[in-house]
Amino acid sequence: MEKKVLATVGEKEITNLDIENALKTLDPYQAMHFNNEEGKKQLLQDLVNQELFFIEAKEENLDSDERFKAEMKKIEENVLKQYAINKVLSSVSLTEEDKKAFFEANKASFNKPETASAKHILVDDEEKANDILAKINSGEVSFEDAAAQHSSCPSKDAGGDLGNFSKGQMVPEFEEAVFSMNKGELRGPVKTQFGYHIIKLDDLQKGGESTYEEVEAEIEKTLMYQKQNEVYTNKINNLKSKYQEAVKFND
Repeated sequence: MEKKVLATVGEKEITNLDIENALKTLDPYQAMHFNNEEGKKQLLQDLVNQELFFIEAKEENLDSDERFKAEMKKIEENVLKQYAINKVLSSVSLTEEDKKAFFEANKASFNKPETASAKHILVDDEEKANDILAKINSGEVSFEDAAAQHSSCPSKDAGGDLGNFSKGQMVPEFEEAVFSMNKGELRGPVKTQFGYHIIKLDDLQKGGESTYEEVEAEIEKTLMYQKQNEVYTNKINNLKSKYQEAVKFND
């Protein structure tokens, strides 16, 4: 984004980039309210007002006020603490060898589950389910249209589409049927605690081992957390030993 000066207060220039940065500090709801021409004008005025406060504060030497100095000291201490912690954590780095070794040692934890993509029609009567199934098989109605007309499941608005799911996400009877079907197969009625289902299997993806490339980002995140936690813990233990006389707990 090209920088554009929107206002000048004393020697301070307020630009469009300052407005964008101000928007980023707001929560999503507030940002939506101010992310328009009128809202940005209001933000600009707020920034101008803050600079006016700053000019007066400098004229009145408020930065020499003891309370101000005490507040600044607290802020400096907190920033320095966080800076020291970040310096320790940022010292951690990962090599490609580290990540691949972790992958090889933990391959089983990255296994992909078997997943299915299916549609269904749910009704409360077995005879009705059989009648719908017969009409679908004869070509009188499409599965999707039948779902929209007859299914009691909210998925009817999507033609009965349940999306992708793995084992353990559906009730046992439904799951047993789905994962024993062939791609494109139609089956039913399948009775569950919810009623009678007519099921159409769109796809079945076999589970198995993930490749390193598929899980590299996850490995990096996990391994970095582990290594940073280890370095942080070691540093804390060293500090406790180094400054043990400085720490006193009250009973």
